[in-house]
Amino acid sequence: MGQSYRASAAFRKRGLVSRLSDLIWPPRSLLSDEIVDRPGVIEPGLWSELKFLGDPQCHRCGFPLQQDPGPEGVCAACAGRAPSYDTARAALEYDDHARRLILDLKRGGRRDGLPVFARWMAQAAAPALDKADLIAPAPMHWTRLAVRSFNQAAWLAQALARSAGKNWSPGALVRTKRRKSQAGLSASERRRNVAGAINANGRYGGKTILVVDDVFTTGATLEACSRALRKAGAAEVHAVTLARVVRPIDILL
Repeated sequence: MGQSYRASAAFRKRGLVSRLSDLIWPPRSLLSDEIVDRPGVIEPGLWSELKFLGDPQCHRCGFPLQQDPGPEGVCAACAGRAPSYDTARAALEYDDHARRLILDLKRGGRRDGLPVFARWMAQAAAPALDKADLIAPAPMHWTRLAVRSFNQAAWLAQALARSAGKNWSPGALVRTKRRKSQAGLSASERRRNVAGAINANGRYGGKTILVVDDVFTTGATLEACSRALRKAGAAEVHAVTLARVVRPIDILL
């Protein structure tokens, strides 16, 4: 009886704090400055412009295809260089709208969209999420983390784990070497840049791990994460991102 009363009182208190907060800082749309009725909302006109990804797509990397490739069919890039992860999926195509969502999260530290993003990613990677033993964020080097004070991939991973009722580990992967930014690099340059920079922290024998990141550009970071987890004994490694770049992929060495 006492515990139930305290829980109810705590819930009412949180609700009051939330309502007072909304009065002082009214929630705004994730894609504009429009005032909305609750956090995490996107007005209908902009919502309809979001480009959600789905079938047909490459079975391995999730790249959207014009035609259904059939069961476990893959794109040209994965046929030329099979990735070390089992599957990778993304919720959105990386366009101007997705870019705003990610930059507000990554550079602005805006967290009110996390529950919505988690639902999108959960839908995009449903089969992998269902069987995942652990959710792990793509890591950030400690020097970058010290400057930024947060890892947006860890925020996404935590939100996804909470919504799915899964375990997650912010330190399952560590970036042991600081390398230059991946921005502006080709796929082959990105692979070389991140090679040997990420290690698994612990052993994951026989486990199925779902790696979370904000954007899939060429897959180099997710590839490095997957290799590290496989060296640590993971049986399967899958990946999910909030968005992915949709363009021809450099598959050359």
